[in-house]
Amino acid sequence: MTDEAGRRRRRYAWDGARALVGVALVAAPAWTVLSTGDAVRHQHVSLAVLLGASLLAGVALLVTTALRLRADRRAGRVHELVVDPSADDATTRVLPEEASAPVLPSPADAPVPSPALVVPSPSRARRALRATGAGVGLVLLAVLAGAAAWLRPFPATPVALDALASDDTVEVVETGGWYAFVPRGVEPTTGLVYSPGARVDVRATAVVLRPLAEAGHVVVALKEPLGIALTSPEQPAAAMAAYDGVTSWTMGGHSLGGVAAASFAAAHDDEVAGLLLHASYPLGDMSDADLRVTSVSGSADGLTTPDKIEASRADLPAGTTFVEVEGAVHAFFADYGPQPGDGTPTVSRADAQQQIVAASLAALTAP
Repeated sequence: MTDEAGRRRRRYAWDGARALVGVALVAAPAWTVLSTGDAVRHQHVSLAVLLGASLLAGVALLVTTALRLRADRRAGRVHELVVDPSADDATTRVLPEEASAPVLPSPADAPVPSPALVVPSPSRARRALRATGAGVGLVLLAVLAGAAAWLRPFPATPVALDALASDDTVEVVETGGWYAFVPRGVEPTTGLVYSPGARVDVRATAVVLRPLAEAGHVVVALKEPLGIALTSPEQPAAAMAAYDGVTSWTMGGHSLGGVAAASFAAAHDDEVAGLLLHASYPLGDMSDADLRVTSVSGSADGLTTPDKIEASRADLPAGTTFVEVEGAVHAFFADYGPQPGDGTPTVSRADAQQQIVAASLAALTAP
């Protein structure tokens, strides 16, 4: 195989990789949006920005790759290696590929290549550096495509969406940072800031959280950046500031959202009165935190298993209340359908959620 043929094969392979990544960059956000309805529109804006960036990057990559392939075909050029005595490195003279076989002059009669046709070849080190940079860039774009697919939210079910309607008892308010369930006709002094589980549509929490507002508590469900609570650890502070009439706050969360809530509550136990964990546990030891803590879990949870809940006892304050809902699974703490890796329930979702709500209300009203 000639050097020129080898270069062409490497270039075709590179263009193929670019096209493959370009397709992934376009397909991932398209699949995320098409498979979740209007869920993306109701999450934190960062998710829409990431999906948009993936789409634009994919279109740009596909267009530039197509244009380069088209230019190569139209130009029909081959590269002939010549030596320019005035240059340190080899140089390249470009000849039309479609031209008839040229009659090459003898070495004695060969003219000196025209400066316009002589292009110094980049040094090997520069070529390697350029190829490495392009490779790293393509890998980063592939990571972006993967993130656009992996961050697809678990969309809320119709039952959860129905619970978002305002009525005479609860006003549901959507902002850029959260959904708030605000009791009507009273001036609530207690409130809950709640972080959904990772990649869970914030609206999916409505069935479990709305009854708490109906009982007279302000409840704020956070729209987490990219759907991951730990991306913005101080986000609950903004929600607390927005409802300054509340004098007693509890932090709460489901799964990874509970981890974030526990971290915030432990760091702000002078401002926060309680912690409500739904199928969750703290990231580290917070046993000395001045908080009333309630941990609600499911006995059939395949993700936050009973063993993990038992192990979390040592990291929580001694007076923590533990409530296990018999037969409940991880996905019963919100309404977004089944979740990969979860257990098999032995109780109905409605029954389990009734018990989850009752335990949560007890946590908010505990002295």
